[in-house]
Amino acid sequence: MEQQKGKSWEEWSWSRSVSETVNGSHELTIKGYSLAKGMGAGKYITSDTFSVGGYDWAVYFYPDGKNPEDNSMYVSVFIALASDGTDVRALFELTLLDQTSKGNHKVHSHFDRPLESGPYTLKYRGSMWGYKRFFRRTLLETSEYLKDDCLVMHCTVGVVKTRFEGSKQGVIVPAPDMGRDFKRLFVSQVGCDIVFKVKGESYKAHKLILAARSPVFRAQFFGLVGDPSCLEEVVVEDIEPFIFKAMLLFIYSDKLPDIYDVMGSTPMCSYTVMVQHLLAAADLYNLDRLKTLCESRLCEEINTENVATTLSLAEQHHCPQLKAICLKFIANPTNLRGAYCCRVGYKNKKKYNNPTSRSLPRSFMIIFIRVLMLGTREEGKEAEPHSVSLSVTARHWQLCISHKSHPVMHSEAFLHLKESCPSMLLELLETFASVDDNSSQTLSRKRSGSSIYGQDLAYGGAAESINPNGRRVRRRS
Repeated sequence: MEQQKGKSWEEWSWSRSVSETVNGSHELTIKGYSLAKGMGAGKYITSDTFSVGGYDWAVYFYPDGKNPEDNSMYVSVFIALASDGTDVRALFELTLLDQTSKGNHKVHSHFDRPLESGPYTLKYRGSMWGYKRFFRRTLLETSEYLKDDCLVMHCTVGVVKTRFEGSKQGVIVPAPDMGRDFKRLFVSQVGCDIVFKVKGESYKAHKLILAARSPVFRAQFFGLVGDPSCLEEVVVEDIEPFIFKAMLLFIYSDKLPDIYDVMGSTPMCSYTVMVQHLLAAADLYNLDRLKTLCESRLCEEINTENVATTLSLAEQHHCPQLKAICLKFIANPTNLRGAYCCRVGYKNKKKYNNPTSRSLPRSFMIIFIRVLMLGTREEGKEAEPHSVSLSVTARHWQLCISHKSHPVMHSEAFLHLKESCPSMLLELLETFASVDDNSSQTLSRKRSGSSIYGQDLAYGGAAESINPNGRRVRRRS
């Protein structure tokens, strides 16, 4: 750059606008494709929401197509904006995976070719991009994309972000390290002024730090009664030593501790069990952030072996989000499959070991949970709750209830919960009903003008968009 007459170099500056995409992917697996057919045009299977670029997204798969005029000749696939947003610009890629070793995936991507009119704009929550005629069903059902009655679809979203760069110089600021320094202070025991005696173990700490983090410790050390300087030792009787140590590590570091930091090289329990106990301690000492972190981790670790214990814990310590997730897990029909196929009298067990036959009838689920609520019925009488048409004898229900191999309904924690909080079973029934109803709902909002529909992609058709005036605009590929 040539220096202009009468101007010094210091007077020059520059700026740059950089537009790029923040990319994220989600994989949707559809098991039991043949059972999903017949739902009807416009009805869909949806993925869990996933986050990309600060927005939530979801994939919608229509086994009988989105458009009734197509007479279920095509399957439809769409990607929807699932969170609040205005004029969100994005690129998309849909990949139907070839489930053989050939790798002949069916890919429709915006990332590997320029778009004449730029990225697609989703106007508001519920706006969709996709293809009404994603694949002809007769071709799909004889292709290598369908294996063992299962489809696997990979979705990539690239949200367009614009940032500005300038000539102003800056200094790179390192990540916060206060938690690391305070953890070192705890481990070194420098300046400690309080000792906790916990069932034979001793832990030294600092009153000011504990008081700053926990209102319970603040009231204990600096309450209106007594001189805080006189308190040098506290006996703790209602928490295990390793859990109390884990709680202290969080107080100093603001992070969930590693199990090896707490118990050394030979842990005495699993990480999930430690977090369960830590949640109870967090509730006891009003450590709200620790409690939320424990809830989040337990949500990730839920399985048939620990869901009943986690549900009981969530009920006892007032964790509504964790409780709701546990109830939905138990209400999932696949988690009751064992009791159903083993004891109700079905001879063809292979049918219930087939991945395409793992869902239970809704009527069975309702009766099963209601029988758990009511206990046992008289021998020889049929269970006939109102609004349920399935008739199964009381003997069958007693066999279901007595089947000890079922991992959820007959765990010690679940039986304890049934006795201590019978209303929980009613909530479980309500949760199952809501899960079943939500799965069959159709989209109620009218889609935005940025929704993209497709021609017959099996034969190379191009995608179309519908603008707010209702006119179709052909996009060139």
